[in-house]
Amino acid sequence: MLQACTGVDVALAAERIRPYARRTPLLHTRIDGRPVVLKLEYLQLSGSFKLRGALNGLLTSAPDEHVVAASGGNHGLGLAAAAALVSRPVTVFVPTTAPEAKARRIEQLGARLVRRGTTFAQAAAAAAEFADQPGHRFLHAYDSPDVVAGQGTVAAEVVADAPEVDAVVVAAGGGGLAAGTALAAGPRHTVAVEPRHCQSVHDGLAAGHPVDSTVDSVAASALGASRLGELPFAILSSHDVRCTLVSDEQLLTARDRLWEEFRIAAEPAAAAPLAAWLAGLVPGRLPCLVVCGANADWTPA
Repeated sequence: MLQACTGVDVALAAERIRPYARRTPLLHTRIDGRPVVLKLEYLQLSGSFKLRGALNGLLTSAPDEHVVAASGGNHGLGLAAAAALVSRPVTVFVPTTAPEAKARRIEQLGARLVRRGTTFAQAAAAAAEFADQPGHRFLHAYDSPDVVAGQGTVAAEVVADAPEVDAVVVAAGGGGLAAGTALAAGPRHTVAVEPRHCQSVHDGLAAGHPVDSTVDSVAASALGASRLGELPFAILSSHDVRCTLVSDEQLLTARDRLWEEFRIAAEPAAAAPLAAWLAGLVPGRLPCLVVCGANADWTPA
């Protein structure tokens, strides 16, 4: 019923993007003697899960529409990679604070890159204004039915490939991935993990409606949405979703453990699920932690 109200169809999105996106693998392992499953989504084309939602949004656009997006980096990379796959022109607005590694790759993929403002919200406002002209469509990074449906295909793959997992744990920014996960995970726990002081999902759910939140974290370039999306809020507030906060120190420790134990060069945001699990904040006997991106230049501590 919620699907009909929101227009979010994860199954249809999975069929639509299947010819283009990678079906990323699962790693069944043990950390500190405890069993856990890692969804290696950083191996997705463009280096993050964002390709899925961007690709689904692009494929649902009219062939002659010029798609415009705003991004802290990963959504823009996903859209640029998707546009290259289907030979479509796109424009991506990023704040001047976007990591250079991400901005550089957006341009290398052939998208037009525009730098506006110092925050995602400012870049998004500029992108929406630019898209308000004939023949253009603004594709929101997380507050779009097509994008949420595309992001939900991550959890749909987890459920299909490892039905025994009892929780799916994701990093949360504006709520698109968390919302898609809540729809696709079925009876399993959905856990949305955010950095402290970068917690739009937590604050919106606590307030009972999306509210403006501060953005101050080492993971802000990926999880720096200052406000939970209206559509993700509608989905998350109607599901039993656990929202958990971790510190920057916990994020960096988890990121370094991914490198030391598995040689996974994840960006800080992608280590959020592991950080929560290491801190004992994840329910279930066999959770799946989604390692969602690896697009930051970094060296382990």
